[in-house]
Amino acid sequence: MRHALVTGAASGLGRAVAERLSRDGWAVTGADVRGPALEEALAGLPSSRAEVADLSTVEGPTDLLEAVWRRAPLDALVNAAGVYPSRPFLEMDAAAWDAVMAVDLRAPMLLTRAFAAAAVEAGREGVVVNISSGAALRSRPGAAHYAAAKAALEVLTRSAALELGPHGLRVVAVAPGFVAVESEVNPVAPEYAEAVSAVPLPRPGAPEDVAGAVAFLLSQDASWITGTVLRVDGGSSTGATSLPLLWPPEGTGARP
Repeated sequence: MRHALVTGAASGLGRAVAERLSRDGWAVTGADVRGPALEEALAGLPSSRAEVADLSTVEGPTDLLEAVWRRAPLDALVNAAGVYPSRPFLEMDAAAWDAVMAVDLRAPMLLTRAFAAAAVEAGREGVVVNISSGAALRSRPGAAHYAAAKAALEVLTRSAALELGPHGLRVVAVAPGFVAVESEVNPVAPEYAEAVSAVPLPRPGAPEDVAGAVAFLLSQDASWITGTVLRVDGGSSTGATSLPLLWPPEGTGARP
């Protein structure tokens, strides 16, 4: 049975990924800083285990990976934990910046490095999936720290794929558009959700859409895919659907 570590598994996208992999027959270790919520999220998932971990610390990611690996070697790592608070740029200080970078960028790097080191030492192949965001391409007010972290995470994905490929390790990313999830850690204002709801594919995104993309990238069907970012966003990265035509259609107004 293949074994995956999924961070941020107590809620949101991480929980959806853990549930999907469990249905697909994986043994899943879910990690999160919220112990009771994590236990509730994994309850009923066969071959699952909860691991409480604080990924905001320097030691937390490496300690987590090493503890999980000692119990059972891993075949996959899904870096789904993340925070996305809003802070206007003129009010952003070093502490606010560092808090986001610690979880959204440093933790995936440290986890990936520890996972790769253990896999290389054991002579095992493996896959890392980083959960990026549409913010890596298109920021929003109040998200300079978050957008910068996700843009850097995509570069990290390519860099790690380049160096780890010769060892039989793949590193890929999934970049969701706006997906409404229930989370007390990352609440979203209804006004924001409404403003970003217009995408070329006319339905809201769901956590299961992202989980399905992760499942594909972990599958044998994706065995020759590495260093890429799969955008699961309903087409939002293609452009702005809310803009009018540059010139009105024939017969509806003046044209040059």
